[in-house]
Amino acid sequence: MSNIPARAPKPEQGPFHADQLRDGDRYELSQGHPLYCAPAGPEHAAGNLTGAAVLGSDPDVEWAGVDAGFSPEPGMLRAPDVAIAAPGAERGWIRAVPPLALEYAARGQDEKDLQAKIAELIGHGTRLVWVARLTGPRRVEVYESGQPMRVAHPGEDLSAPGILRNPVPVDALFDRTASHRATLRNLLQRFGYADLEAVRAEGRDEGRDEGRDEGLAAAVLNLLAGRRIAVDAQTRARVAACRDSAQLDRWLLAAASVDQAERIFDDLTEG
Repeated sequence: MSNIPARAPKPEQGPFHADQLRDGDRYELSQGHPLYCAPAGPEHAAGNLTGAAVLGSDPDVEWAGVDAGFSPEPGMLRAPDVAIAAPGAERGWIRAVPPLALEYAARGQDEKDLQAKIAELIGHGTRLVWVARLTGPRRVEVYESGQPMRVAHPGEDLSAPGILRNPVPVDALFDRTASHRATLRNLLQRFGYADLEAVRAEGRDEGRDEGRDEGLAAAVLNLLAGRRIAVDAQTRARVAACRDSAQLDRWLLAAASVDQAERIFDDLTEG
């Protein structure tokens, strides 16, 4: 068990070291002092999933994590909502900071602690911190070492050169459908396609009347397989037999996010 009390501690408690915390403890540490991290509400939790899907699927990303603990010094332990970092073999907390961190700020956000968290991460080497605001107008605050904070709005793209290959539409950090589209683009690139049009073109180039649809059907199945989603014979046969291009497009989009192959047929995943 952790040496820190189970309930939210008072600010004067501590100082503690990160090694006194265990996986699953709901605390971060700032200068040795514990900060209680409450469970996420529905909007915040959905945001974490949406953002993680887009960032983690980028073809240049080798490792991404949700609520991963980073401890570059004993008295600091910070867990960004989503973090992009180099893969490591270390056990326990990651003894560094992520190059890119994404935070969702919802109702009740402790603004003072958020700003301290941003400063600590950037002070230890994080290049970019994106803060997606879930209250008020949708927007993302961009914090970068040595630069003034700037704000990106829906319709704009976020970029992280040297970390992410592709720009991230601001909308993709908030909207589920926009996230799925950006994630699909990323996953297709991981499997050698530049984009969805490249999948369609492959079928046309093969010179078959049904080549386009066959290419889309194959892409649906390949994407599921690449994500290590088991595909039963009935699902495989239904996809392979489909010659409705619009339907295949929807299934391909769904294949980027479902956790079971048959869920690509679910109307909720097609929207």
